[in-house]
Amino acid sequence: MSTHRFERVTGRRDLRQFLAFADRLYADEPRHVPVPRRQIRRWRRDGVPLYLLRDAAGTVVARTTLHTDPAFDAKIGRRCQLFGLTEFTASAARPLFDALNAYADADRDLLFGPVALLPNQAGGVITSGYPERGFVDSAWNPPRYVAAYEEYGFHRRFESDTWICPVTAPTRPVPAPTRIEPDGARLELHHGDVGRLDEQLDLLRGMLNAAFAQLGYYTPISAEQLRRQTDGLAYLLDESLLLYLTRDAQPVAFVLCVPDISEFLVAVRGDLHLVNQLRLLATRHRYRREAVLIVKGVLPRYQGRGYQRLLSAHLHRNLHIAGYTTLRSTYVGRDNPASAAQYRRLGGRPLHGYTFYAKER
Repeated sequence: MSTHRFERVTGRRDLRQFLAFADRLYADEPRHVPVPRRQIRRWRRDGVPLYLLRDAAGTVVARTTLHTDPAFDAKIGRRCQLFGLTEFTASAARPLFDALNAYADADRDLLFGPVALLPNQAGGVITSGYPERGFVDSAWNPPRYVAAYEEYGFHRRFESDTWICPVTAPTRPVPAPTRIEPDGARLELHHGDVGRLDEQLDLLRGMLNAAFAQLGYYTPISAEQLRRQTDGLAYLLDESLLLYLTRDAQPVAFVLCVPDISEFLVAVRGDLHLVNQLRLLATRHRYRREAVLIVKGVLPRYQGRGYQRLLSAHLHRNLHIAGYTTLRSTYVGRDNPASAAQYRRLGGRPLHGYTFYAKER
């Protein structure tokens, strides 16, 4: 019989322990990049249930969320109990998974995670590439996590890879930013503009939802969700790394990269309070050597026309001109060879194996 207690976070003390547990678990592990604390606090304010697992002595040995999302249920055709922000000591894995199953809503027939808060936002477990550090919007965990999930009966879903590419001088001429297509349409390249960021992000959202609708894990992102996910982007944005194409002034393809601030997040343990935000702003030039490709896509009706290759060529040139040396990418599904091929053309290689986990109840 387990002597562990599974308790919902209900006050400031619990929340501090929830945040501090990951700090303690990864105290000597710079490869793990923490989720920003203000994001976790915001989720709790929005009603996302956070939980702690305590041992017999009252010490926190695991943490997680338990939440649901109707859009994700509709997407995969199941009533899912989602869990996320899930960290645990070696001995706490089984008690934690038992608690997830026991405390899941009675009408939920599938455990799915770890997600924060959805697969198309963040979460996941890395299954290989452990010597390589994690980065913004991506996971890093020790190998024992994979063993723990799979020994308990979880199975892999949406297997993917993150990627890493060197940034070198272009070896071929970069296509012109404006051209006339064979059908007479005017194709034009645009870049980010901090002064118009809200407008441009809304354009990207429309393309993102259309381009990713065919993916098995993706649920449409609302304007409010996008605003929250990109909160603080304006003061970090490198305008040359947000690119999109229009055909006769209608947006058809996009790519969004950001400077990789993982090193800073590790140093401050994910605590981006006002003073640390100002510190980051003052030292942001230090984080213009490596970048993270957050998302890219092409509207389905225009896929196969070379538009993403055109964007990649300009992105790679811009990275080189700005002095970046490395580009990392958040996970790309193994059922999406076209996206992987673009990284290979840049001299890239898979960085981390990546998966989510599901278990029947």
